[in-house]
Amino acid sequence: MMHSSLEGFLEHAKTALTKGPVALIFVEDKVEIATTLRHHLDLGFATVVVFMPDAFDIPYDLETRIERVPYDCSKRDAVFEAINKVIAATAPGCWLYYCYNAEYLFYPFCESRNVVELLGFHAEERRDAMLSYVIDLYAGDLAAAPNGVSLDTAHLDKSGYYAQSRNDPQTGHPLDRQLDFYGGVRWRYEEHIPAASRKIDRISLFRAKPDLHLFDDHRFSEPEYNTYACPWHHNLTAAICSFRTAKALKRNPGSSFEIDNFRWHNSAPFDWHSRQLLDLGLMEPGQWF
Repeated sequence: MMHSSLEGFLEHAKTALTKGPVALIFVEDKVEIATTLRHHLDLGFATVVVFMPDAFDIPYDLETRIERVPYDCSKRDAVFEAINKVIAATAPGCWLYYCYNAEYLFYPFCESRNVVELLGFHAEERRDAMLSYVIDLYAGDLAAAPNGVSLDTAHLDKSGYYAQSRNDPQTGHPLDRQLDFYGGVRWRYEEHIPAASRKIDRISLFRAKPDLHLFDDHRFSEPEYNTYACPWHHNLTAAICSFRTAKALKRNPGSSFEIDNFRWHNSAPFDWHSRQLLDLGLMEPGQWF
């Protein structure tokens, strides 16, 4: 369904923003729009909302399966402003998810279990948010895919990930069960990445609640939402496999000509399967078997 504006969508989507889970997909360019939408529809999201300029096309067979909102995602903080408006309009307890085009959500056993089952189990563990790691994908051959994006030859880093304590800015003490995670292409080419964009942690799945606010560093105003697990055991985590960093590095003139190959000795072809991500330790099944 096509909406006239974000406000128009919020006015007419009260039912969708009550049941959930709802996927919010923000389209920054024309790269892999259709595959991103199909991937998240196949995961079982009840509603998929696409924020994108009118000039971008969507395949006809997808138009009736999504909610389309005209939106310019290129403006600074535009995505976070939209998410916060959606949170404010969403019924408390409804699960929301957000990502960008050319990003693909994976979670343990996603080939056989849908996202409703995932979030049902997570809620039973009294968790209202789920940590995801943004795993950089990149084309194996930049001569064939100069924009850094190729689903057929996608690679990822199989090592080089690490975490640091996240300190309270007021006291300087480590925050409870909060860490900053790093790795992937944005770690290897950090000289081209702004410091604020180097982290790979994102709380991409969360439940709406009154007065909840998402900051522009992907943290929430509710501290418990920013934790990687509950106090008593490990919880589920997910992965967002993303070409977004590779696209940006090849689009930016300051970095594009310095990178002729993203692959290195710790690269591996991406299998497009959750088992590979689990084996590499890039997500956690917790108690879900």
